[in-house]
Amino acid sequence: MENRGFFKKPSHVFLLAMLCCILWGSAAPFIKWGYQLFNIEGVPSILMFAGIRFALAGLLVILFGSFLQKKVLVAKKENIQGICTLALFQTAGQYFFYYIGLSYTSGVNGSIITGTSAFISLLVASLIFHYEKLTLRKTLGCFIGFLGILFMNMSGASANFSFIGEGFVLMSQLCGAISAAFIKKFTQKQNAVLLSGYQFFLGGVLLIIIGYLMGGHITFEFNLGLLVLIHLALVSAIAYTIWGLLLSVNPVSKIGVYMCVTPIIGVILSSVVLHESNQAFQFSSLIALVLVSLSVFLVNKETQTD
Repeated sequence: MENRGFFKKPSHVFLLAMLCCILWGSAAPFIKWGYQLFNIEGVPSILMFAGIRFALAGLLVILFGSFLQKKVLVAKKENIQGICTLALFQTAGQYFFYYIGLSYTSGVNGSIITGTSAFISLLVASLIFHYEKLTLRKTLGCFIGFLGILFMNMSGASANFSFIGEGFVLMSQLCGAISAAFIKKFTQKQNAVLLSGYQFFLGGVLLIIIGYLMGGHITFEFNLGLLVLIHLALVSAIAYTIWGLLLSVNPVSKIGVYMCVTPIIGVILSSVVLHESNQAFQFSSLIALVLVSLSVFLVNKETQTD
């Protein structure tokens, strides 16, 4: 088993969680950049792109984990349920909605909506899995966060809410919140790195098969697009593995609260990589960002006093 004490030390939790969120913040703009570089159009090819990313991420996690533990990480019978459940919710389900949704909305909107994962994770952990209590302050935090998303989609250039765009990105965060709760459950007695690697690979293969059967195709060349794909694979391999280790020994809301950093990084990078600076720094986007961050702060203050 992993050195669990290392992942409970406050300073380590802060640094590792911040690293994860910075990496995740780069995901939305880099995914949309990848669409451009690979000339990807249509849902089938989008799903294949997502599948290739996560299958590659899974292989990287398994190889890296095997190297660190000085033995080949092989899935056993007791790991099958966890791997299949996480592959369904964390990879296949979450990123089916995320990749499609992101192709129908801006990188800025996608990044801000990603910030809702903190309080959606809290709601799932409290109301469905009963890992912790839903207090008045936590409820207020959740309400303010959703208010921020509503404001973003009712103001300025973001007024055209699309279910297949912003709605799908929000659905992906729900799948991610459910997967976070399952990670908490399965990693109590199982190797978090092993589960992460194999569920990524299985979920990625499922997305590739679905995309291929729907008629998708991707042409690979040794250019900038390949580097973007490798970056996205590393984002998954590094961030989700560390996140799984953190969730295995800490309360879901204590770790999830750091997700407030993700939309901030995403908005900044979207303005640079995708040239969305006009939307990134318009009043409605900034207010939405403030509201989402405030909601996460309220949840965090309550968690510290639990």
